[in-house]
Amino acid sequence: MPASSAARLDVSFQSLKDKREDAVGLLVAEGPEFGQAGEAMNKASDGYLSRAAEAAGFKGKAKSSVEILAPAGLKEKRLILIGGGVAKKAEENDWVMAGGSAFAKLDTRKASSASLVVEIAGKTKLAEHEIAAAMALGAYLRSYKFEKYLTKKREDEDEPEQDGLQRLVVHCADPKKAEKAFERQKAVGDGVMLARDLVNEPANVLGPVEFAERAQALEEVGIEVEVLEVKDLKKLKMGALLAVAQGSPRPARVVVMRWNGGKKNDEPVAFVGKGVVFDTGGISIKPAAGMEDMKGDMGGAACVVGLMHALAARKAKVNAVGIIGCVENMPSGEATRPGDIVTSMSGQTIEVLNTDAEGRLVLSDIMWYVQDRYKPKMMIDLATLTGAIMVALGKNFAGLFCNNDELAAGITDASKATDEKTWRMPLDKSFHKMIDSKNADVKNLGGRWGGACTAAAFLERFVKDKETPWAHIDLAGTAMDGTRNDINQSWGSGWGVRLLDRLVADKYEG
Repeated sequence: MPASSAARLDVSFQSLKDKREDAVGLLVAEGPEFGQAGEAMNKASDGYLSRAAEAAGFKGKAKSSVEILAPAGLKEKRLILIGGGVAKKAEENDWVMAGGSAFAKLDTRKASSASLVVEIAGKTKLAEHEIAAAMALGAYLRSYKFEKYLTKKREDEDEPEQDGLQRLVVHCADPKKAEKAFERQKAVGDGVMLARDLVNEPANVLGPVEFAERAQALEEVGIEVEVLEVKDLKKLKMGALLAVAQGSPRPARVVVMRWNGGKKNDEPVAFVGKGVVFDTGGISIKPAAGMEDMKGDMGGAACVVGLMHALAARKAKVNAVGIIGCVENMPSGEATRPGDIVTSMSGQTIEVLNTDAEGRLVLSDIMWYVQDRYKPKMMIDLATLTGAIMVALGKNFAGLFCNNDELAAGITDASKATDEKTWRMPLDKSFHKMIDSKNADVKNLGGRWGGACTAAAFLERFVKDKETPWAHIDLAGTAMDGTRNDINQSWGSGWGVRLLDRLVADKYEG
């Protein structure tokens, strides 16, 4: 896997009979209902677990817990009863969230290792080994921390600094099956963490060149990577993308990533990411307040890189191409001015009314390139494109614009399965009228109203074959500083990797 910000949680699987760590999380279904291992522990403690649960009002509901220190009759020094909710109704993502919640509770006292006992009494929708793997993924994702730039040490140098939980042993009935299921889960989890790392990096460290280098590291997992430099982009006549980059001394890069896991002649699925490593707004400069967050304006590209890692690492049976446009949008004597007219790779001319509507310029060229060269069966672009989408949907939902109902339904289904929420927004001719220009083929701003919709309409003009299923996902509210949950406490969320991996698995793998 490409270089990471921190060591990953070491997850392993053992049987229910194997020796447990001193700190143990015990999954308990709503009731509370103990599995056989839990019943054995309760019996060994002369019913103390049941009495402690009753005293605490613990019913085994999802996200509830009760901590028991040094329970009599047991070797464990610390036991946490973790509510699993109504097990027969729980979906896969419910168990992922439960695993994240379990990790958070086990991590509170800074133990370096812990056990999680996964055994369910009664019927469930998933096999028990699948539940164990899903909970392991939740714990794995929740363990993520971006601390590579923290240098402060403890005042008491005689006491080594604790790094929290580093090793989790998941105990279940069939550890071999659980371990096999987790291999796939971990591949996706690593993709999410890679995307988080990229979004969290400061822009002085992650420029366009450095971003391209991080993407090129995907060759380690079997991705074919091609990096296009400025001379290549000029030859391809990517005038829109280069217009964004020209205000910065840091040169633009376009990275093309290919995973060939499907049949030789199958058309690929394509994913396109906006990679503005920092966005000042250019000459149409943003206000100072909050501008530091614009290091995350490459969340769409981060998602594409994380997704490509996930597909390759789990050996997805699909042909996929990912493309990202990496630029920095800065004001300078070389920068594009409001009112300038540039020519995109498609040949369409664009009047730049506002240099802060730059992401759509970047996407217009790389969308055209990937269609022209690879002729994908479907294309999805992802971008932290507009503040307007956050006004409309807040920070829990990404905006979904799509020209194909079947593709939109597939994305929505995957969204529900992973709880990475999307909401379909309108594509309509009226929005195209708002971006018609008197001076060029199109202008990059449609006015005050419907800003997310006019941005999508702009991108729609660069769908080369109108019959190609295409979706635009505006993740300005979800890629960075979104709502924290049981599997993510990071500023950079890695949003979209799990959703799109699920889409590919459900709809495009043979």
